[in-house]
Parts: sequence; C-alpha cells; structure tokens
Amino acid sequence: METEESRQRMKNSVGRAAVVALSVLLQVIWIVALAMKLTEYYAAISTIASLLALLVALRIYGEHINSAYKLSWIVLILVFPVLGLCLFLIFGNESSIVFIKKYFSHKQFDLMQTLPENTEDAEKLRSLDLGIYNQTRYLRNICGYPVYADTDVVYYGDTVKALEAQKEALRSAEHFIFMEYHAIEDSAPWQGIEEILEEKAKAGVDVRVFYDDMGSIGFLSKPFAKRLQSKGIQCRVFNPLMPVMNVFMNNRDHRKITVVDGKVGFTGGYNLADEYFNYTHPYGQWKDSGIRLTGKAVRSLTVTFLEMWNTMQKTQEDPTPFLVEYEYEAKDPSFVQPYADTPMDQEYTGENVYLNLIKNAKKSVYITTPYLIIDDEMQRELTLAAGRDVDVRIVTPGIPDKKIVYQATRSNYAALASKGVRIYEYTPGFLHSKQFVCDGEIAAVGTINMDFRSLYLHFENGCLFYGGQAVKDVGKDFEELFSVAEEVTGKYAGKRNSALRGVQCILRLFAPLM
Repeated sequence: METEESRQRMKNSVGRAAVVALSVLLQVIWIVALAMKLTEYYAAISTIASLLALLVALRIYGEHINSAYKLSWIVLILVFPVLGLCLFLIFGNESSIVFIKKYFSHKQFDLMQTLPENTEDAEKLRSLDLGIYNQTRYLRNICGYPVYADTDVVYYGDTVKALEAQKEALRSAEHFIFMEYHAIEDSAPWQGIEEILEEKAKAGVDVRVFYDDMGSIGFLSKPFAKRLQSKGIQCRVFNPLMPVMNVFMNNRDHRKITVVDGKVGFTGGYNLADEYFNYTHPYGQWKDSGIRLTGKAVRSLTVTFLEMWNTMQKTQEDPTPFLVEYEYEAKDPSFVQPYADTPMDQEYTGENVYLNLIKNAKKSVYITTPYLIIDDEMQRELTLAAGRDVDVRIVTPGIPDKKIVYQATRSNYAALASKGVRIYEYTPGFLHSKQFVCDGEIAAVGTINMDFRSLYLHFENGCLFYGGQAVKDVGKDFEELFSVAEEVTGKYAGKRNSALRGVQCILRLFAPLM
C-alpha cells in the first residue's frame, strides 16, 4: 500500500521536475517567439541569419562527430535559420562546455594510470584467439582498460536473483561499498539495500552512493541524500537539474555499478527501482539482466566509480586505499574486460565495442536493446554481417515506455530486415537489457543502449567477457527470449506505404536530437 511519505515524496519530486520543465519550456517559447519576430519583421536580420546558418552548418560538417548527428543539426539550422541557430547554441554547441571536458579528462587520466597492463593475461588470450585478442586491444590501447583472466563472471537473466546476490555481497563488506546508478527509487528494493548500507556504515565501512538527478527525479525527494548522510552513508548527486537550458544537462550518468571491497562487482542494465524487479508493471513484464564479477577485473569497476565520484569534488582523492592487489584464482576460467564510456572525449567507446563485435562475428550476433536508433555505420555493419551469412538477430520491446522513441526504433527495422537481419519484439512487455553475444563465445553486458543518447551523450559502462559459463548463460537467455518474442522481420522487409515511409524518414532524421 502506498504510504503518505511515498505520496509526499512523489509530489515533491514531480513538483521540482515541473518547475525545471516549465522554466526550460518558457525559455524555448521565448526563443521561438523571438526567432519568428526577427524573421517576420527584419529582412536584413533574416538574411544575416541565413548566411550565419550556412557558416555554422559548414562548421558542423567539418567537425569529427557522428554524421547522422551532424545531418540533423545541419537540416534544422538551414531550414529554420534563426530558431535552429538559437537551439544549436544552447543544446548543440559543445564549445560551451570545453572547461567541463578538460576537467573530466584530467580526472580520468589520473585514474586510468592505476590500471596497469596485464601482459601475461593478454598474451594468454592472444595464444587462444587472435581475433578476440585484437578486440580487447582496442579497449586497452585506445581507452586504457586491461583484460583480466583471474575473474569469475555470473550472468543474471533474472534481476530478482541479481538483487539478492547484490545484497549478499553487500552484507560481506569489510572495507568499502561503492554504488553508482542512473535511477534509484526510494521503495522496497532500495530500502532493503539501505538497511544493509546503514548497518555497514555503523560498522566503519566506507559507504558511498552516487546517482543521476535526471534519472531519479521521479523517484526521490530532495531530502533523500541528507537522510543517507545522517546514517553515515556518503551520497552525491550527479549533474543536478537546473531551471536554465545548457548543453551539459544532456549528459547524464547512465552507469550502473556496485563494488564491494574491490573484490566483488555488479553491473548491467537494471536500476534500483520497482519496475526493474517487476514489483510494478507499467509496461507489462520487465526484462533486464546483469552480471557479477569476482576477482581482479573488479579493479576497473572501482576506478570507473571513482572517476565519477571525484568529479563532484575539487581535490583529487588518493585511490590507493581502494585498489589493493590481492590473489584470486577463477573457478571458471574466462577473460573479462570491464570498460566505460564518456561523452567528454571524441572516442565513442560503447559504439566501437559493438561495431568490433559485429565485424568479427563468424556465425551469429544476438542483440537486445530497448531502443534501436542507429546511424548508417551501425546499420551497414549489421547488414554486411547478415550478407555474409552470419545469423544476426535483434530483440526490442513489445510494449514501449516512450511512444515517439518506439516509433523511431521501428523506423529502423525495414532497412535491416530487407537485408537479412532478423527482428524480434518482446511481446510480454518492456525489454530493457543491453547485451550482445557473438558466436556463442564472447558477450557484452552493460548499460549501453543502441541509440544516440547512450552512444554519444551519456556516461556509460559495460563488460566484455570471453569463454566460461557466463557466455553460455547469455546465449541460453537469448534462446528463451526468442521463444516468447514475436519475429516481425517479414512484416518490415516488404514494401511500406508512402505516408509511413515519409513519417519514418522524418523520425530518423531528427532521432539523434531526441
């Protein structure tokens, strides 16, 4: 039963969100009104704006960013010069956050130095499979994340089991607990965790909680962080919502990480809210997944957490106490490589991992994603794989959480289905897991959707793992998904009417800006 406290909490959070939304809306309306007035009454200003729009469009074209993202802005600016320029200066002009980017890059560089190369593990992988080794080298050489051999991986296709395993690990904490989530809801799943965190904090364990303000705004009231602090739990909020439009508000912390003593770690697609564990069913049966790491690879998750935690303080914290070396012998030998992605650089790590998996697939590529809003490069790799007789299958939700985004997802089906990619929809409800499995031998599980926000705008994380039972378990989970999902390949491979094609073209054109 809903308590008075929970109703008040929801009222406060919705009120804060409404104030921010109204403020931003008023600013957008003011910009639109100003743009229309300037265009209507001042021909000279309109001409100047058109010339300026052309120059800005050329500048955007010359930038080293995703081509689909560039095209969306260029079309908007050239068709609506004054309005497009105003919106670009507020939402698309990344030069306004140059200082923030330098700040993040500095913090990340210092911490990445604490992830040394595991030469012996890398060479062992090289001797087993050169193709897989080469994929891991990208994450090491360009992004700084090493591959580890001494780590056990457990895959959870059932988030309830994942949550119970997480609680069990939290109860065993002796030194520190780090938790970073896009969304936390002050309800039953979280409250069970909070009881353990409070107990551990009283016992002297260093407990830290970090969450994204946008992701949690509908779930938490403002006093939440203060409540945790009063219990000895350190709590920080990433990128708090402000009633002012700015580019950085687009960059959210979408990561999901739990680290216990640097020995056990959890990540995956699920947040800590009711629907992720099917306590509530806003979109039918919710399907998600996650993994538990035990062993040396947890070090990378620890560093990833500290990277974001340290962005909320001026001085750099010494990470040494949290990066103690210890021996661990894996029970189920495999190679594990946790990694993270940041919008503060020009390296699209999450997308590149996915592209590498598709390019190197020999037999099969199975994918789950809640949103399928991809660029030409991703589409080409998927269809090329299908063209060389790789069994490419993508599973998306059957019940949408965002209707416009759902239509944008479906607008990408036809180009894929017509070239041999098999498309499924998870008819029982909403599919939120983000995972790949290729050839039954390598898998990726994490937070990274196949959409522009995850691939280019958000802070994300994932884990690549090769060999071992966990990869097989991901494969089994896919087989279970296929049995309950509806294949819609044939429906979208044929001809569509002109009106539908037109609407879908517009959706795809502006999807990068959604």
